Amino acid sequence: MTAKSPQDSYTIMNELVLPNDTNTLNNLMGGRLLHWMDIAAAICAQKHCNRIVVTASVDNVSFKAPIKLGDVVSIEAKVTRAFTTSVEVRMDVWAQNIPSGTKVKSNEAYYTFVALDKDGQKTAVAELIPQTEKEQSLYEGALRRRQLRLILGGKMNPNDATELKALFFGDQLPPNLGEEIKQ
Repeated sequence: MTAKSPQDSYTIMNELVLPNDTNTLNNLMGGRLLHWMDIAAAICAQKHCNRIVVTASVDNVSFKAPIKLGDVVSIEAKVTRAFTTSVEVRMDVWAQNIPSGTKVKSNEAYYTFVALDKDGQKTAVAELIPQTEKEQSLYEGALRRRQLRLILGGKMNPNDATELKALFFGDQLPPNLGEEIKQ
């Protein structure tokens, strides 16, 4: 399996916000945006994995600015890290009002996907090799974000999250962090 760069998976998806996509305030409905983001991120993950992928997690998605009726939504997605059978995808969402010439960042989020083989079983994915300083920073942060997701999902003991603990405690790690959190 050949390693890939984040640029190999880079995906841009554009959508026009139509009346059926909006709420009573003529703003894009959040659920519609999450749907579009899931599609863009899945395309990106499939480009990296060369496999069918399924959504494993969606991180916090907060609106920084409303997206209005008639705006063009651009979703930029890129794989930030590959793990054994999964990939993390970062998305930046932009809203552009073409007549006024304005473009604002509305959202950013991380989605995680698991690659599946022809029998629907988890399968290994290609390694990701960051090419720029920003890509390297996102790559390094991905391990901490993954550990946090696993802890919150009940799939990892906090004591095993060494990268995440180091972020908060540095060299001053409490000996029984997992026990303190459970209490």
